[in-house]
Amino acid sequence: MRILFILILILQFPNIWAQTNPQKKDTIQQKTEQLKEVVVSGNTILGSRFEVKNKTGSASYISEEDLKKFSYTNINRVLQTVPGINIYEEDGFGLRPNISLRGTSPERSAKINLMEDGVLIAPAPYSAPAAYYFPTIGRMQAVEVLKGSSQIQYGPNTTGGAINMISSQIPNKFSGRASIAAGNYDSRSTQLTIGDSYKNFGFVTDYFNYNSDGFKNLDGGGNTGFDKSDYLAKFRVNSNLDAKTYQSLTFKIQYSEEEANETYLGLTDEDFQENTFRRYRASSEDVMNAEHQQYQLTHFIRLSSSLDISTTGYLNKFKRNWYKLDDVNLGERVSISNILSSPQNFPLEYQTILGNENTQEDVMGVKANNRAYTSNGVQSIAKLRWGSDWLQTLEAGIRYHEDDEDRFQWVDRYAFLNNELIRTTVGEKGSDANRISGAKALAAHLLYTIKVENLTLTPGLRYENITLTQMDYGTNDPSRTGQDLSIRENKVNVWIPGLGANYRFSNDFSVFGGVHKGFSPPSNTPGQNAEESINYEVGTRFSVKGLQGELVGFYNDYQNLLGSDLAATGGTGSLDQFNAGEVRVSGIEFLLNYNLLYNKSEKFKLPVSVSYTLTDTEFLTSFDSNEDIYGVVTKGDEIPYIAKNQLNATFGLEHKKFEVNLNSRYTGAFRTKAGSGSIPENFKVDSNFIVDLSARYFLNENFTLSTNIINLFNTKYAVSRVPAGLRPGHPFGINFSVAYGF
Repeated sequence: MRILFILILILQFPNIWAQTNPQKKDTIQQKTEQLKEVVVSGNTILGSRFEVKNKTGSASYISEEDLKKFSYTNINRVLQTVPGINIYEEDGFGLRPNISLRGTSPERSAKINLMEDGVLIAPAPYSAPAAYYFPTIGRMQAVEVLKGSSQIQYGPNTTGGAINMISSQIPNKFSGRASIAAGNYDSRSTQLTIGDSYKNFGFVTDYFNYNSDGFKNLDGGGNTGFDKSDYLAKFRVNSNLDAKTYQSLTFKIQYSEEEANETYLGLTDEDFQENTFRRYRASSEDVMNAEHQQYQLTHFIRLSSSLDISTTGYLNKFKRNWYKLDDVNLGERVSISNILSSPQNFPLEYQTILGNENTQEDVMGVKANNRAYTSNGVQSIAKLRWGSDWLQTLEAGIRYHEDDEDRFQWVDRYAFLNNELIRTTVGEKGSDANRISGAKALAAHLLYTIKVENLTLTPGLRYENITLTQMDYGTNDPSRTGQDLSIRENKVNVWIPGLGANYRFSNDFSVFGGVHKGFSPPSNTPGQNAEESINYEVGTRFSVKGLQGELVGFYNDYQNLLGSDLAATGGTGSLDQFNAGEVRVSGIEFLLNYNLLYNKSEKFKLPVSVSYTLTDTEFLTSFDSNEDIYGVVTKGDEIPYIAKNQLNATFGLEHKKFEVNLNSRYTGAFRTKAGSGSIPENFKVDSNFIVDLSARYFLNENFTLSTNIINLFNTKYAVSRVPAGLRPGHPFGINFSVAYGF
């Protein structure tokens, strides 16, 4: 099948070097401008802030300059300025984020579309979408966010929205950038980017490494940080700009490797208060080793000024083994989640994970969560534009996709001897989990856009045909002979309509709104229904004397919300989904940007940006769940891990020689288990207010000196109670960097 994909692309490329007679200079210049548009639009969903202003739904564009202001390597901090996004952290570095758009379940970002350069990037987007891999945000050139009816083109998840990360683009001329940064906790980052474009060839290469010894203090000593390296290269061949039919072929290859001394083991409430950054001795062997590969081949053809087609074949591979403490067995197995949530009920197990005394053999289980993922497919999008008084565009897209998750897990048993973890029994590989989950999906969409004077309408329709399977070989068949093979299958066939509208009263004021069907695939459990909802939004964009803003109200009406059994949320990690019934999610998103020195100074700018998100959730049905974060749900309860109130404010001082930026964020308290009324302390993550500060000094047009401070006031705060116990946010962190660009 993969060979067929490549052949399809090659067959589309027979005339790549075809030339026509030289045209006038102004025509060539126009073609050059079109090429720039092509390079951007081939892998983006917005491409610029201009596109945001004209969307019939809510959208945000974080530009390269926005990313440079704080030089964040943590996606959680990058997205905090965008209204409508709920995030709870886990490791303090953003290695495995938990992102929600408009109240979707945030666990491992599994309910939103994560993309890199327009291609789904979750390890197995259909069969195992939990984002145990996340692209390195430090090497991204821009980030795009779509919510509401404006993202009907992107699936399979259409309820909350889509996030597309744009990697380093091939430049129009020879250019590059080198930067190095160092800070406390031995945190360091290095990036080297270089690229160029010629008449018929262009390229870019990007190397990015970031690492840290970590801010947690492991009992007995040890590294609690990570080291991740990322390599990227893109190569493009193209016809002449003045060719009658412009074509290009771009090959992208990416590879990353990561070693993270991370754990699922958090802290009890009492220990968190006493020593926020402590890590128990029993987690000393915990480590994640991972590798990721991505290959993309994109063919673009502009058949005329009104018709172009972009086709991409892609292959993503990801393998990881997160070796981490899972349970304590002193006669009966007790999960680390239960131990830390109720240490008074498991005093002996709690003392065991402290590691202060010798134990008997095999009392602790360290699970090798060994998994391999593959995601591959081919997608093609054609855009046809016509009309003058009535400007019209028809976008037609189709994608065939396959993905799978191969679980081959085992549990080693350990004991403490002289305050050290000693492996006492080597588990048989495959004895914990030995199965392959897979999916085959055919997706297609049509989006029609018509603009009549000041009114823009975008009716759209998406189709998803999905077959989800699981082949379970059982825990007694490591060779996979099939003697205990169990197979199950679930099929989904769904139409997803949507309609958006935008009316511009003037260049400075417009209103928009839309309604669309929300959808998220079920698991491979036979007969399980998909997650479905009807989603509404209405909003306005305005610009008055330099004051720019957006106000949006949204309402998501779930007919069937799906929860997932994730180890990351205290579950067993089976990934099986369960019905959570009818749910209502509603809220308000507000964004305001203003330069306080507007029309007052030419040398200085004082930009201010304020965003606010109100998210209100309610279960409309009662049900029982074995999941820690849901439990027994009663009608009227709120969804856990969704903060009701979030406020972000950014202040800057900009000059041609320097700039200073301050970012502050308030996150309201949220519950960690479904419930209503006041939040019990043992099911609560308190509110927090965090301030970051950055400064840049431009020595000349090539050299830039900068410093970045995370958590300026060294606030100690909790970010979650999952996977097991309270977890801290990043404390005061500072780094200094120098960058050279040309």
